[in-house]
Amino acid sequence: MRTDPPSPRGQEGDSGRWRHDHVFGQDRRRPGETRTLIVIVITATMMVVEVAAGAAFGSMALLADGLHMASHSAALGINAFAYVYARRHAHDDSFSFGTGKINTLGGFTGAVLLAGFALLMVSESLQRLVSPVSIDFDRAILVAVLGLVVNGASMLILGRDHHDHDHDDRDDDHAEEGHHDHNLASAYLHVLADALTSVLAIAALLAAKLFGLTFMDPVMGIVGAALVARWSWGLLRATAAVLLDRAAPPAVLAAIRESLEGIKGTSVVDLHVWRIAPDQFSAQIAIVAVHPQPPEHYKALLPPGLGLVHVAVEIHEPTRPS
Repeated sequence: MRTDPPSPRGQEGDSGRWRHDHVFGQDRRRPGETRTLIVIVITATMMVVEVAAGAAFGSMALLADGLHMASHSAALGINAFAYVYARRHAHDDSFSFGTGKINTLGGFTGAVLLAGFALLMVSESLQRLVSPVSIDFDRAILVAVLGLVVNGASMLILGRDHHDHDHDDRDDDHAEEGHHDHNLASAYLHVLADALTSVLAIAALLAAKLFGLTFMDPVMGIVGAALVARWSWGLLRATAAVLLDRAAPPAVLAAIRESLEGIKGTSVVDLHVWRIAPDQFSAQIAIVAVHPQPPEHYKALLPPGLGLVHVAVEIHEPTRPS
C-alpha cells in the first residue's frame, strides 16, 4: 500500500516539499467582514436613536423597535466575531483543517437566533390578537418607514452575492452546491427579516388606520414570522450539512471518479470529500491500480476548479489469488 509521504518533524531536504500548512486562505479578510461591521454600526446607531426617542417622547412603538434593533445588532455581532476569530486563529495548528468552518458555525448560530425571533413574533402577535392594544398609527408608520430605509441600505451594503439557502424545493443532494459564505448569508437574512417586518407593519398599519382593520397588525406579524422561520430552516439545513461533514455535491464526486478511473486498470474503491471552508474541500481517496503510480501522479489528474485544497491518496495493488 502506498500513501502520501510522511512529514516527520526535524527532517530537512527532500521531505520539506511535502509539508504544507492548513490555513487555506482563512487568514485573509473576507469581503463580508467589512460589510457586516458597517451594517452593525448603522443598526446600532438607529437603535440608540430609537431607544432615546422612545424614552424621551414616551412612545412605546419607538422603544419596542429600538429594542428589536438591539437584538439584531447582537446577532450581527456574532457574525462579525466569527469572521475575526477565524482570521486570527487561521494559523492555529489545533484546527486540523483550518478555521473555515467557523464561518459556517457563525451562520448556524445566526439561523438559530432567527428561529428564536420568529417564535417571539408569533407569541407577541397571538397576544395582540387575544388582547388588542391601542396603536399610535402616525408614529408607528413613521418608525416602520424609517426602519425600512435603514434595513434597505443595510441589504445593499451586504449584497446578495451568495445563493439562496432555502432548499425546500430541491433535492438534499444538491443543497450544498454553489458558492456560500454562510456567515454573510446569516447577516443578510437578519436585515432582510427586519425589512420584511417593516413592510408588513406598514401595510397592516395603513389597513388599520384607513379601514379599521386592526386585526391586520398581529396577522401580518404571524405571516412575517412564518417567512422568517422558512429562511431560518433553509440556512440551518445548509450549515448543519457542513458542520456534520456531509459529502460534497454529486457533481464533485463524479468529476473525481471520472478523472481517475479513466486510467486503464484503475478504480476508486473509497472516496470521501467534505467541505472544510466556503468553496473549499478536503478529499480522502483510495485507489486500486494494476500499474500503481506515486500519489502525486493521481493528484495531478484531478480536474481544477473543484475547490480541492487538501487531498490524500491511498494506493493499493490488486490482491493476487493464492
